[in-house]
Amino acid sequence: MASTGILVSCLMALLVLVVVATDKTPTICNVGVSELGECLPAITGDKPSWPTKGCCKVMHKVNLPCLCNYKDKFLQYGISPKNAMALPKKCGLKLPAQCRGKY
Repeated sequence: MASTGILVSCLMALLVLVVVATDKTPTICNVGVSELGECLPAITGDKPSWPTKGCCKVMHKVNLPCLCNYKDKFLQYGISPKNAMALPKKCGLKLPAQCRGKY
């Protein structure tokens, strides 16, 4: 879906501007926002790609219970909650119990 790609691109551009405009890199759940961008191809679109080694390296640093708190907000940013919650398993991690459920 082209509009999802444009939305994600705009979001990433906005995040880059925020990072450049501040001295401190914003973080979400112990990981820099720019690092999380490494995983966008694995969680967006109808047929997301398999996560890269770089994405999985980032996922191993993420505080997963914290990230689960964001699952209801993913759709606002064009990210499939189902794809996002499948990512830890694809990277060899176990999704915390509180993260499981219907998306």
